[in-house]
Amino acid sequence: MVTVHDVARAAGVSISTVSRALTAPERVAATTRDRVVRVAAELGYRPNPAASGLRLGRTHAVGLLVPDLENPYFASVTKSVQARARAEGYEVFVADTDEDPDVEPELIGALAARTDGLLVASPRSGEAELRAALVGVTAVLANRELPGDIPFIAVDDADGVAQILGHLHALGHRSVGVAAGPPSSWSGRRRVAGLVDAAGRWDLDLVQLGTFQPYFAGGTQAADHALASGVTAVVAFNDLMALGILDRLRRRGVDVPGRMSVVGFDDVQLATLFSPDLTTVHAPLARLGRRAVDLLLARLRGGTPANVQLPVELTIRGSSGPVPAGTDG
Repeated sequence: MVTVHDVARAAGVSISTVSRALTAPERVAATTRDRVVRVAAELGYRPNPAASGLRLGRTHAVGLLVPDLENPYFASVTKSVQARARAEGYEVFVADTDEDPDVEPELIGALAARTDGLLVASPRSGEAELRAALVGVTAVLANRELPGDIPFIAVDDADGVAQILGHLHALGHRSVGVAAGPPSSWSGRRRVAGLVDAAGRWDLDLVQLGTFQPYFAGGTQAADHALASGVTAVVAFNDLMALGILDRLRRRGVDVPGRMSVVGFDDVQLATLFSPDLTTVHAPLARLGRRAVDLLLARLRGGTPANVQLPVELTIRGSSGPVPAGTDG
Protein backbone atom coordinates (compact mmCIF):
# COMPACT_ATOMS: atom_id res chain seq x y z
CA MET A 1 0.00 0.00 0.00
CA VAL A 2 1.35 3.42 -0.97
CA THR A 3 1.70 5.75 2.02
CA VAL A 4 2.06 9.49 2.48
CA HIS A 5 5.73 8.83 3.25
CA ASP A 6 6.19 7.34 -0.24
CA VAL A 7 4.58 10.39 -1.87
CA ALA A 8 6.70 12.80 0.18
CA ARG A 9 9.90 10.95 -0.71
CA ALA A 10 9.11 10.79 -4.44
CA ALA A 11 8.03 14.44 -4.60
CA GLY A 12 10.97 15.66 -2.54
CA VAL A 13 8.81 17.40 0.06
CA SER A 14 7.84 16.90 3.69
CA ILE A 15 4.91 14.78 4.83
CA SER A 16 3.12 17.89 6.09
CA THR A 17 3.46 19.49 2.65
CA VAL A 18 1.85 16.43 1.06
CA SER A 19 -0.99 16.63 3.56
CA ARG A 20 -1.57 20.33 2.88
CA ALA A 21 -1.32 19.89 -0.90
CA LEU A 22 -4.07 17.24 -0.83
CA THR A 23 -6.38 18.65 1.85
CA ALA A 24 -5.74 22.43 1.81
CA PRO A 25 -4.22 23.16 -1.61
CA GLU A 26 -4.60 26.92 -1.23
CA ARG A 27 -1.88 26.78 1.43
CA VAL A 28 0.78 25.36 -0.92
CA ALA A 29 2.61 27.00 -3.81
CA ALA A 30 1.07 26.02 -7.14
CA THR A 31 4.20 24.33 -8.53
CA THR A 32 4.69 22.28 -5.37
CA ARG A 33 1.01 21.40 -5.19
CA ASP A 34 0.93 20.25 -8.81
CA ARG A 35 4.04 18.11 -8.28
CA VAL A 36 2.57 16.44 -5.20
CA VAL A 37 -0.77 15.77 -6.91
CA ARG A 38 1.00 14.32 -9.97
CA VAL A 39 3.24 12.04 -7.89
CA ALA A 40 0.31 10.88 -5.76
CA ALA A 41 -1.63 9.98 -8.89
CA GLU A 42 1.33 8.16 -10.44
CA LEU A 43 1.90 6.10 -7.28
CA GLY A 44 -1.82 5.41 -6.83
CA TYR A 45 -1.92 7.02 -3.39
CA ARG A 46 -5.32 7.24 -1.71
CA PRO A 47 -5.67 9.38 1.44
CA ASN A 48 -6.98 7.60 4.52
CA PRO A 49 -10.10 9.54 5.67
CA ALA A 50 -9.94 8.07 9.17
CA ALA A 51 -6.32 9.09 9.65
CA SER A 52 -6.99 12.54 8.21
CA GLY A 53 -9.94 12.90 10.52
CA LEU A 54 -7.85 12.11 13.57
CA ARG A 55 -5.31 14.77 12.57
CA LEU A 56 -7.97 17.37 11.87
CA GLY A 57 -10.22 16.48 14.81
CA ARG A 58 -12.96 15.21 12.45
CA THR A 59 -14.27 11.72 11.77
CA HIS A 60 -16.25 12.36 8.56
CA ALA A 61 -19.02 10.34 10.19
CA VAL A 62 -22.41 11.22 11.67
CA GLY A 63 -24.53 9.30 14.12
CA LEU A 64 -28.20 8.40 13.82
CA LEU A 65 -30.23 7.37 16.87
CA VAL A 66 -33.65 5.79 16.28
CA PRO A 67 -36.19 4.14 18.59
CA ASP A 68 -36.78 0.98 16.54
CA LEU A 69 -35.08 -0.14 13.32
CA GLU A 70 -37.68 -2.88 12.84
CA ASN A 71 -40.32 -0.18 12.41
CA PRO A 72 -40.50 0.45 8.64
CA TYR A 73 -40.83 4.18 9.33
CA PHE A 74 -37.35 4.37 10.83
CA ALA A 75 -35.95 1.89 8.31
CA SER A 76 -36.99 4.27 5.52
CA VAL A 77 -35.57 7.31 7.31
CA THR A 78 -32.30 5.47 7.96
CA LYS A 79 -31.86 4.52 4.31
CA SER A 80 -32.34 8.10 3.15
CA VAL A 81 -30.00 9.44 5.85
CA GLN A 82 -27.29 7.00 4.79
CA ALA A 83 -27.68 7.81 1.10
CA ARG A 84 -27.52 11.57 1.65
CA ALA A 85 -24.64 11.44 4.12
CA ARG A 86 -22.53 9.17 1.92
CA ALA A 87 -23.12 11.43 -1.07
CA GLU A 88 -21.61 14.21 1.05
CA GLY A 89 -18.61 12.08 2.05
CA TYR A 90 -19.84 11.01 5.50
CA GLU A 91 -20.35 7.56 6.93
CA VAL A 92 -23.29 6.88 9.26
CA PHE A 93 -23.26 5.03 12.58
CA VAL A 94 -26.74 3.88 13.61
CA ALA A 95 -27.97 2.94 17.08
CA ASP A 96 -31.39 1.60 18.10
CA THR A 97 -32.82 2.34 21.56
CA ASP A 98 -35.51 -0.35 21.33
CA GLU A 99 -38.05 2.29 22.46
CA ASP A 100 -36.28 2.55 25.83
CA PRO A 101 -35.74 6.18 26.91
CA ASP A 102 -33.38 5.11 29.70
CA VAL A 103 -30.68 4.03 27.23
CA GLU A 104 -30.86 7.15 25.06
CA PRO A 105 -28.34 9.28 27.03
CA GLU A 106 -25.78 6.46 27.01
CA LEU A 107 -26.16 5.87 23.27
CA ILE A 108 -26.00 9.58 22.52
CA GLY A 109 -22.70 9.76 24.39
CA ALA A 110 -21.30 6.70 22.61
CA LEU A 111 -22.25 8.01 19.16
CA ALA A 112 -21.02 11.53 19.90
CA ALA A 113 -17.57 10.18 20.81
CA ARG A 114 -17.23 8.54 17.39
CA THR A 115 -18.82 11.11 15.07
CA ASP A 116 -18.82 14.77 14.12
CA GLY A 117 -22.53 15.22 14.87
CA LEU A 118 -25.78 13.42 15.60
CA LEU A 119 -29.25 13.05 14.15
CA VAL A 120 -31.59 12.06 16.98
CA ALA A 121 -34.87 10.74 15.61
CA SER A 122 -38.04 10.63 17.72
CA PRO A 123 -36.28 10.49 21.10
CA ARG A 124 -38.43 9.32 23.99
CA SER A 125 -36.43 10.90 26.86
CA GLY A 126 -37.81 13.71 28.95
CA GLU A 127 -36.75 17.25 28.12
CA ALA A 128 -34.23 17.60 30.95
CA GLU A 129 -32.60 14.23 30.28
CA LEU A 130 -32.36 14.84 26.54
CA ARG A 131 -30.98 18.35 26.96
CA ALA A 132 -28.32 17.10 29.39
CA ALA A 133 -27.30 14.29 27.03
CA LEU A 134 -26.84 16.74 24.13
CA VAL A 135 -24.65 19.26 25.96
CA GLY A 136 -21.59 19.89 23.79
CA VAL A 137 -22.96 17.77 20.92
CA THR A 138 -23.63 19.15 17.45
CA ALA A 139 -27.07 17.69 16.87
CA VAL A 140 -30.29 17.91 14.90
CA LEU A 141 -33.58 16.49 16.16
CA ALA A 142 -36.16 14.75 13.99
CA ASN A 143 -39.77 14.58 15.18
CA ARG A 144 -38.92 16.35 18.42
CA GLU A 145 -38.63 19.96 19.47
CA LEU A 146 -36.36 20.96 22.31
CA PRO A 147 -36.65 24.66 23.19
CA GLY A 148 -33.31 26.31 22.61
CA ASP A 149 -30.78 26.32 19.81
CA ILE A 150 -31.00 22.72 18.55
CA PRO A 151 -32.70 22.73 15.12
CA PHE A 152 -35.37 20.16 14.38
CA ILE A 153 -37.27 18.73 11.45
CA ALA A 154 -40.76 17.24 11.62
CA VAL A 155 -43.81 16.56 9.53
CA ASP A 156 -46.97 18.64 9.91
CA ASP A 157 -48.79 16.36 12.33
CA ALA A 158 -51.64 18.79 13.00
CA ASP A 159 -52.49 19.20 9.34
CA GLY A 160 -52.26 15.45 8.78
CA VAL A 161 -54.80 14.54 11.45
CA ALA A 162 -57.04 17.43 10.38
CA GLN A 163 -57.12 15.94 6.89
CA ILE A 164 -58.07 12.58 8.41
CA LEU A 165 -61.01 13.96 10.36
CA GLY A 166 -62.16 16.07 7.44
CA HIS A 167 -62.23 12.90 5.31
CA LEU A 168 -64.12 10.88 7.93
CA HIS A 169 -66.60 13.69 8.54
CA ALA A 170 -67.31 13.91 4.80
CA LEU A 171 -68.03 10.17 4.81
CA GLY A 172 -70.66 10.67 7.51
CA HIS A 173 -68.72 9.51 10.59
CA ARG A 174 -69.51 11.37 13.78
CA SER A 175 -67.94 9.11 16.43
CA VAL A 176 -64.22 8.45 15.93
CA GLY A 177 -61.90 6.44 18.16
CA VAL A 178 -58.29 7.49 18.77
CA ALA A 179 -55.67 4.78 19.32
CA ALA A 180 -52.84 6.92 20.68
CA GLY A 181 -49.17 6.01 20.75
CA PRO A 182 -46.86 5.98 23.77
CA PRO A 183 -47.09 9.08 26.00
CA SER A 184 -43.33 9.61 25.52
CA SER A 185 -43.80 10.23 21.79
CA TRP A 186 -43.66 13.94 20.90
CA SER A 187 -45.29 13.27 17.52
CA GLY A 188 -47.98 11.24 19.22
CA ARG A 189 -48.85 14.08 21.57
CA ARG A 190 -48.97 16.51 18.66
CA ARG A 191 -51.29 14.20 16.73
CA VAL A 192 -53.70 13.78 19.62
CA ALA A 193 -53.76 17.55 20.19
CA GLY A 194 -54.40 18.07 16.48
CA LEU A 195 -57.26 15.57 16.54
CA VAL A 196 -58.89 17.28 19.51
CA ASP A 197 -58.63 20.65 17.77
CA ALA A 198 -59.99 19.36 14.46
CA ALA A 199 -62.83 17.45 16.15
CA GLY A 200 -64.08 20.71 17.57
CA ARG A 201 -64.16 22.27 14.13
CA TRP A 202 -66.34 19.48 12.73
CA ASP A 203 -68.34 18.74 15.87
CA LEU A 204 -67.10 15.15 16.00
CA ASP A 205 -67.30 12.92 19.06
CA LEU A 206 -63.69 11.89 19.68
CA VAL A 207 -63.35 8.76 21.85
CA GLN A 208 -59.95 8.21 23.46
CA LEU A 209 -59.36 4.45 23.31
CA GLY A 210 -56.11 4.60 25.29
CA THR A 211 -52.36 4.62 24.66
CA PHE A 212 -50.71 1.67 22.97
CA GLN A 213 -47.24 0.56 21.96
CA PRO A 214 -46.42 1.69 18.38
CA TYR A 215 -46.34 -1.85 17.07
CA PHE A 216 -48.65 -4.26 15.27
CA ALA A 217 -49.50 -5.84 18.64
CA GLY A 218 -50.52 -2.44 20.00
CA GLY A 219 -53.04 -2.14 17.19
CA THR A 220 -54.38 -5.62 17.96
CA GLN A 221 -55.20 -4.44 21.47
CA ALA A 222 -56.66 -1.16 20.25
CA ALA A 223 -59.10 -2.93 17.91
CA ASP A 224 -60.95 -4.58 20.78
CA HIS A 225 -61.26 -1.22 22.55
CA ALA A 226 -62.61 0.34 19.37
CA LEU A 227 -65.29 -2.32 18.99
CA ALA A 228 -66.32 -2.02 22.63
CA SER A 229 -66.62 1.77 22.34
CA GLY A 230 -69.15 1.74 19.51
CA VAL A 231 -67.22 4.11 17.23
CA THR A 232 -67.58 3.77 13.46
CA ALA A 233 -64.01 4.80 12.64
CA VAL A 234 -60.63 4.60 14.36
CA VAL A 235 -57.50 6.69 13.82
CA ALA A 236 -54.23 5.02 14.80
CA PHE A 237 -51.01 6.71 15.91
CA ASN A 238 -49.08 5.08 13.07
CA ASP A 239 -49.47 2.57 10.26
CA LEU A 240 -48.13 -0.41 12.22
CA MET A 241 -50.88 0.03 14.80
CA ALA A 242 -53.46 0.57 12.06
CA LEU A 243 -52.42 -2.68 10.38
CA GLY A 244 -52.73 -4.48 13.70
CA ILE A 245 -56.25 -3.07 14.02
CA LEU A 246 -57.13 -4.28 10.52
CA ASP A 247 -55.83 -7.77 11.28
CA ARG A 248 -57.73 -8.05 14.56
CA LEU A 249 -60.97 -6.79 13.02
CA ARG A 250 -60.63 -9.35 10.21
CA ARG A 251 -60.11 -12.12 12.73
CA ARG A 252 -63.23 -11.02 14.60
CA GLY A 253 -65.27 -11.00 11.42
CA VAL A 254 -65.70 -7.23 11.28
CA ASP A 255 -66.00 -5.82 7.79
CA VAL A 256 -63.68 -2.92 6.93
CA PRO A 257 -64.81 -0.39 5.88
CA GLY A 258 -68.38 -1.74 5.84
CA ARG A 259 -68.68 -1.70 9.61
CA MET A 260 -65.66 0.30 10.68
CA SER A 261 -63.14 2.55 8.92
CA VAL A 262 -59.47 2.51 9.87
CA VAL A 263 -56.90 5.24 9.18
CA GLY A 264 -53.16 5.29 9.88
CA PHE A 265 -50.33 7.79 9.68
CA ASP A 266 -46.94 7.71 7.86
CA ASP A 267 -47.72 5.69 4.69
CA VAL A 268 -45.02 3.03 5.12
CA GLN A 269 -44.61 0.44 2.38
CA LEU A 270 -46.65 -2.15 4.30
CA ALA A 271 -49.72 0.07 4.03
CA THR A 272 -50.59 -1.31 0.60
CA LEU A 273 -49.87 -4.97 1.35
CA PHE A 274 -52.95 -5.63 3.49
CA SER A 275 -56.50 -6.11 2.34
CA PRO A 276 -58.09 -3.67 2.37
CA ASP A 277 -55.15 -1.38 1.78
CA LEU A 278 -54.72 1.35 4.33
CA THR A 279 -55.96 4.92 4.16
CA THR A 280 -53.15 6.91 5.74
CA VAL A 281 -51.34 10.23 5.86
CA HIS A 282 -48.35 10.20 3.55
CA ALA A 283 -45.28 11.52 5.34
CA PRO A 284 -42.29 12.19 3.03
CA LEU A 285 -39.88 9.93 4.90
CA ALA A 286 -37.08 9.96 2.32
CA ARG A 287 -37.22 13.74 2.16
CA LEU A 288 -37.21 13.96 5.95
CA GLY A 289 -34.02 11.90 6.13
CA ARG A 290 -32.28 13.92 3.42
CA ARG A 291 -33.24 17.29 4.90
CA ALA A 292 -32.16 16.15 8.38
CA VAL A 293 -28.68 15.41 7.02
CA ASP A 294 -28.61 18.81 5.29
CA LEU A 295 -29.47 20.54 8.56
CA LEU A 296 -26.74 18.68 10.43
CA LEU A 297 -24.08 19.36 7.81
CA ALA A 298 -25.07 23.02 7.79
CA ARG A 299 -24.42 23.09 11.55
CA LEU A 300 -21.10 21.28 11.16
CA ARG A 301 -20.07 23.91 8.61
CA GLY A 302 -20.86 26.76 10.98
CA GLY A 303 -24.36 27.62 9.82
CA THR A 304 -27.51 28.24 11.85
CA PRO A 305 -30.23 26.39 9.91
CA ALA A 306 -33.89 27.11 10.53
CA ASN A 307 -36.34 24.48 11.74
CA VAL A 308 -38.19 22.57 9.01
CA GLN A 309 -41.80 21.33 8.95
CA LEU A 310 -42.64 19.12 5.98
CA PRO A 311 -46.13 19.02 4.43
CA VAL A 312 -48.19 15.82 4.44
CA GLU A 313 -51.08 14.53 2.37
CA LEU A 314 -53.90 12.08 3.09
CA THR A 315 -53.82 9.03 0.81
CA ILE A 316 -57.31 7.50 0.59
CA ARG A 317 -57.44 3.75 0.07
CA GLY A 318 -59.78 0.87 0.85
CA SER A 319 -59.82 0.90 4.65
CA SER A 320 -62.06 3.97 4.92
CA GLY A 321 -65.61 4.30 3.66
CA PRO A 322 -69.05 5.80 4.35
CA VAL A 323 -70.61 5.43 7.76
CA PRO A 324 -72.41 2.08 8.02
CA ALA A 325 -76.11 2.11 7.18
CA GLY A 326 -78.41 2.07 10.17
CA THR A 327 -76.06 4.00 12.44
CA ASP A 328 -76.01 7.66 13.38
CA GLY A 329 -72.25 7.92 12.69
